[in-house]
Amino acid sequence: MLSLNIQNETSRLTTVILGIANSNGPTPKIEDAYDPKSKMHIENGTYPTEADMISEMDEVAQVLKKYDVHVFRPQLIQNYNQIFSRDIGFVIDDKFIRANILPDREQEIEAIHHIIDQIDPEKVVVLPEHCHIEGGDVMPHGDFIFVGTYLGEDYSSFITARTNTEAVAALQELFPHKTVKAFNLRKDNNDPKENALHLDCCFQPVGSKYAIIHENGFLNPDDFNWLVQFFGEENVFKIDKDEMFNMTSNIFSIAEDVVISDKRFSRLNQWLTERNITVETVNYKEIAKQEGLLRCSTLPLIRE
Repeated sequence: MLSLNIQNETSRLTTVILGIANSNGPTPKIEDAYDPKSKMHIENGTYPTEADMISEMDEVAQVLKKYDVHVFRPQLIQNYNQIFSRDIGFVIDDKFIRANILPDREQEIEAIHHIIDQIDPEKVVVLPEHCHIEGGDVMPHGDFIFVGTYLGEDYSSFITARTNTEAVAALQELFPHKTVKAFNLRKDNNDPKENALHLDCCFQPVGSKYAIIHENGFLNPDDFNWLVQFFGEENVFKIDKDEMFNMTSNIFSIAEDVVISDKRFSRLNQWLTERNITVETVNYKEIAKQEGLLRCSTLPLIRE
């Protein structure tokens, strides 16, 4: 059996699910795109090819192997996007929470049942159907669980709104010993530079005390200010709108002192290196065209 343990985003990783890009299917029609960035690349004829995405994910797999991380992969579903494993589930403490994701993506969870079957069934949680949630919006952080949501009454009109207040309340009930801190995110179905698809698109803890933050990703300035105060102004790396568009906050931590980052993020990578964090760089710009990056394609199961 797998003994799950996730207390935060940065402790030493030992076991993870990494998505796959094989048999990813044809370029979607514009009306079938789940996010504005994919829509933009479909319109521009620049949607990523399967071969490029497979190559990029192989680079990540090699870095994980270098650090002796046990890597699970989903079972292959023909002509189906299975890259973003973070969306379909997440671990807090010793519990695996199955995400309630977009209906068109429900097959993805079936492809990791061979992994879920290795978890104590009592530790596998299925939230009520009315609780919408995806793993990109959920970040355990010690005594806190940070959650991205959207509080507007027009929630149902945004395909980019993935986690609702009912799910936030359900997490608080499930983990009463923790403080669930929700953040109201900016949503836009059409402009990728004005859309924080998930919390990890505009914020992520890194290292032992640092954080990457994009101010405009938060609808409420108090949420942004709370995070800056929580981590300390001197420990926060602020990214601009273009850097958010490129998914600069969506790196992935193997340990407090080791991260995987995109080669394009030179400003961030230098900042991390100056703080004695080893930066393993990979090419991930093609996968980024689907408004997801390194954190989105990894689902940690066990950290030390």
